[in-house]
Amino acid sequence: MQFLSLEPFVPSGTDFEASKQLFQELGFNLTWDGGDYVGFESGQCKFILQKYDNREFAENFMVSVKISDAAAFRQDVIRKKLPEKYGIRIGKLTQMPYGKEVNVIDMAGVCWHFVES
Repeated sequence: MQFLSLEPFVPSGTDFEASKQLFQELGFNLTWDGGDYVGFESGQCKFILQKYDNREFAENFMVSVKISDAAAFRQDVIRKKLPEKYGIRIGKLTQMPYGKEVNVIDMAGVCWHFVES
């Protein structure tokens, strides 16, 4: 037996449709739609966006995504004006022990760590 993948269920916050749009603009592809659950993937990264709004849970949930270029990712998010469009927050590029990182706090309050290792 071997583990094949890890696909976390991520809460959408109050606006499920806007959250789906945000993740597509961040570069994820919508791969399936089950109504209150949708699948996203990009490369080897997969997650399930769930129509679920629990701020306390979301603000204590973090996801780490390995990316090829953290600075380019940050510039792309800013260029697309995603913080203004969706009310998300984006951090500065920081050097962590595990790589260069840009944090995005999504609409639900989930902290996404986009990490260039």
